[in-house]
Amino acid sequence: MIKKKSILDFHNMKKQGEKVAWITAYDFPMASFAEQAGMDMILVGDSLGMVTLGYSNTIPVTMEDCISHCQAVRRGAPNTYIIGDMPFGSYHQSDSQAVENAVRFLKEADVDAIKLEPTFPEFITRVARPPIY
Repeated sequence: MIKKKSILDFHNMKKQGEKVAWITAYDFPMASFAEQAGMDMILVGDSLGMVTLGYSNTIPVTMEDCISHCQAVRRGAPNTYIIGDMPFGSYHQSDSQAVENAVRFLKEADVDAIKLEPTFPEFITRVARPPIY
């Protein structure tokens, strides 16, 4: 059985100059193949809207879409570090909305980390202040 890497493992790999192997996946089969291939990390991106849902961009993608796909990826790769991409509009209204949706990702989607694309750096500081482990 593969041992899932932690954020500390990735930090140590970086310090030692090791490369991290990662891939984007959106469903159970791809995640299963990625884990069997020895990927260190899987990103479940909001690009799932275009790749699997047929949208022309990522704007229509919802939290429910992302959580559902993250759940499928987790089932396919239970021993791989998974990052869930928070979709457009899930963290833009307020800091409390961002933290609430980040917690949803961690609890409901069983991801190890979240990814978001803020428009200003102080946003990250405010959202990261209450650590979510």
